Amino acid sequence: MNALHQFVPTFEPGAVGHHILQVQALARDTLGVVSEVFAEHVAPGFAGRARRHTDYGGRHAPARPGDVLLYHVAIGSVVADFVRGRPEPLVLDHHNITPPEMYRRWEPDAAYGCAWGRAQLPELAARAVLGLADSEWNEAELRDAGCRATATAPILLDFRTAPPGPTAGRDWLFVGRLSPNKCQHDVVKAFAAYRRVYQSDARLRLVGGSSSGAYRDALVGFVSALGLDGAVELTGTVSDDVLAQHYRASGVFVCLSEHEGFGVPLLEAMGHGVPVVAYDSTAVSGTVGHAGVVLPGKEPARVAAAAHRVLTDPWLRARLAGAAARRVEHFSLARTRGRWVEVLRSVRVR
Repeated sequence: MNALHQFVPTFEPGAVGHHILQVQALARDTLGVVSEVFAEHVAPGFAGRARRHTDYGGRHAPARPGDVLLYHVAIGSVVADFVRGRPEPLVLDHHNITPPEMYRRWEPDAAYGCAWGRAQLPELAARAVLGLADSEWNEAELRDAGCRATATAPILLDFRTAPPGPTAGRDWLFVGRLSPNKCQHDVVKAFAAYRRVYQSDARLRLVGGSSSGAYRDALVGFVSALGLDGAVELTGTVSDDVLAQHYRASGVFVCLSEHEGFGVPLLEAMGHGVPVVAYDSTAVSGTVGHAGVVLPGKEPARVAAAAHRVLTDPWLRARLAGAAARRVEHFSLARTRGRWVEVLRSVRVR
């Protein structure tokens, strides 16, 4: 391998965008190969860090012997068709694609993009020399799609640990874009039960931007219908510093999502000393391991009771804190970089 060029539909700040920059740095600094990023769309925050995907193979970004293309799978895109049609060895990095039915009643355009991506996945898998996955859940999807060779290589992010904030109380937190598959409405239902039975002055913060205006509007109405105005805050997108403040001010992180390819905020919460209560779906249990309370169901009373136990049982909090520190170390940047070097060095260029 003389070059590792990455392709993504949209290059933007966020977990995948920062992961791409980590892969680029690893390729250049550790593997000693050329590495550029190509995308159809580049967000203003990443302007100047990527080229147009159609530039690759042209006069200003010529293809050379020994090039390997790495495509980040997350949604349907013309970029997927572009790399599938290239002759260079192709590696997939599967971040997972939300099932389209989760968006269909809320955002038909998003549902179309997800369906398109899922239709493209088997075509990419047949063409790929290697499929990489953030989680074992994602790796199983790659095998089902027809990838001949697969491996799990977790996302490259720096999950640094931080002590719990001095103001951490009994407030709830969930971090993730407002989206039907994230099921913030279920968190609200469980939180309403918790306030009614255990802690009437508790607060819930739902941190993250929105990928569905219709879902956000419905969520705001639902909060109001339950009489939770003033108790539930939808913060929108926040800076890294403000996000850290929300983690430090929270007593429990509650995730009731029905589709997660990995679940970066689960590890962020652990790194900040916030115990996790989560519904066992998709990749959630694989990310949390034994470092959180993983529930087989998400009935409001069950979730509320679990959160109350986590918030009031010192022995359980201490046990979870120790397990969380080990889990964050398991996904530390030093360990995940080593895994990525291992799998990328296994790629053979004809």
